[in-house]
Amino acid sequence: MLTQQQIQDYHANGYLVLPGFKSADELAVLKNRAIEIANGHDINIHKTIFSTGEQRQENIDPEHIDPEHIDAEQGYFLNSANGICCFLEEKAFDKAGALVQSLPQSINKIGHALHDLDPVFDTFSRGDKLAQLAKDLGLNDAQIWQSMYIFKQPRIGGKVDWHQDASFFQTDPITVTTFWFAIDDATLENGCLWVQDGGHNSPLREVFTRDGDVTTMTSIDDTPWPEISEARAVEVKAGTLVCFQGRLPHYSAENLSDKARHAYTLHVTDSTSKYAPENWIQRSADFPAHGFS
Repeated sequence: MLTQQQIQDYHANGYLVLPGFKSADELAVLKNRAIEIANGHDINIHKTIFSTGEQRQENIDPEHIDPEHIDAEQGYFLNSANGICCFLEEKAFDKAGALVQSLPQSINKIGHALHDLDPVFDTFSRGDKLAQLAKDLGLNDAQIWQSMYIFKQPRIGGKVDWHQDASFFQTDPITVTTFWFAIDDATLENGCLWVQDGGHNSPLREVFTRDGDVTTMTSIDDTPWPEISEARAVEVKAGTLVCFQGRLPHYSAENLSDKARHAYTLHVTDSTSKYAPENWIQRSADFPAHGFS
């Protein structure tokens, strides 16, 4: 599927942009299903906020919840590894605890096993075209571990700090590859991706691990994150697929515009690499990680 030049660019830069990978009809079906799931979320049961900046999950009003409730919210996050769960934007609520926007415009993301548990997402996430692309990128036996539908809501869509996806999917050797689909146009105004050209050659800086019901982000290398002057904005049209390697530093700014920036991501490893037992997402024998076919 890829040309030799595209493969060379991917290995040199750490990422590859493929415009028009998904059709408008495919995007519309996925977006409608995501909004349907968001509409069905019961915030009276789960008001879990997702903050990538500090990798924490917390209730909107921590002064008025007890430790058992905090544990329940952490359990909600951990159970999402093999489920379909909604997480709210940090700015979704006002001081009185009311939503500042409609529920579908308050969800930060849906994760993390959409690709295996929902037929619409399963169809979008698989097929011969993706399978061939994975092989061209060097994944001999691809396994999809995680899927996320990210809303990047208008006016309240939160910043995602610099990070490397290999921090969350440790393998030996590192093979985690991200497939990032633009469901909407991604622009500077609505919080597009930023990447560091060639940054995949830098060390892995952090690891996110799980021990029972406890998750920890640990610094393992003090290499500084890129300055904005060292980064490249990845402004793309809806339907574009951006693929990038696990050690590539990337981030996205807040969305302060009136336009959403929906995106869908898959995190994939090669089964020939050893998947770390301390990774937060694990699969049982009766719910294994499958590939693109």
